[in-house]
Amino acid sequence: MTITLLDGGMGQELIHRSGTPPTPLWSTQVMIDMPHLVREIHADYFAAGADIATTNTYAIHRDRLAGTAHEGRFEELHRIALDMALEAREAHGSGQVAGSIGPLGASYRADLQPPHEIAVELMAEVAGLLAPDCDMLLFETVISTAQTRAALDAARGLGKPIWIAFSVDDEDGRVLRSGEPLADAVALCAEADALLANCSAPEAMPAAIDVLETSGKAVGAYANAFTQITKDFLKDKPTVDALTARRDMGPDAYADQAAEWVAHGATILGGCCETTPAHIAELSRRFAEG
Repeated sequence: MTITLLDGGMGQELIHRSGTPPTPLWSTQVMIDMPHLVREIHADYFAAGADIATTNTYAIHRDRLAGTAHEGRFEELHRIALDMALEAREAHGSGQVAGSIGPLGASYRADLQPPHEIAVELMAEVAGLLAPDCDMLLFETVISTAQTRAALDAARGLGKPIWIAFSVDDEDGRVLRSGEPLADAVALCAEADALLANCSAPEAMPAAIDVLETSGKAVGAYANAFTQITKDFLKDKPTVDALTARRDMGPDAYADQAAEWVAHGATILGGCCETTPAHIAELSRRFAEG
């Protein structure tokens, strides 16, 4: 079995390396202030064994920039993020680039999803900026059937593989964070090329992978290492200091969890929030040879 390795967390890694306090703009603010850090983190993940660099574009949406000093820099910020990933890949000499598209409104908030036509228009604008320079489009932290439909419609016609990563309930990986069955979203994904579970507890991933596998597509997982998604983080314009990192999910423990995902059929592995190049290096050590 050949394992494809994604990279690990970008936003939290940027916060940690920058030494600056989190803001509602999260990884975007650090990239504005210190773009070189984004390139350095991509480079570190490639050096650790990652096959794919995920662009630092998860949080660059017009609704996230609204009311800030950077409201008019939407296209420019996507270009900066793309350039950092492309430069790191060129320096490494191999690898692919996944264009990251995060949820509209906020992570984990299905109630903030705009009406379908508006959601498609907003995400299609992002997808159109990313697609020319990316090897695949990666819709991340998808938590509802409405978000799934919008993502698929937004990516249609761009000629790039579509990867959908669902965030599931931390205690029951068969359920989206919206409360809907994951199977309902998977049933919509005939046009997708790979289905993953992301930004959820590592322990929830095996059950999620079992559902994803029913699609017959390539499946995978990249978990977070937060203790839990707190109520404070679900408020309007949250910052990540509302969340705390687990102390029991270092590289070895994380790779032990990933071994369970592989046993359930995952062929794509990576890390989400609070995972680091050390986590990816351990995944590479254990699984990169297939």
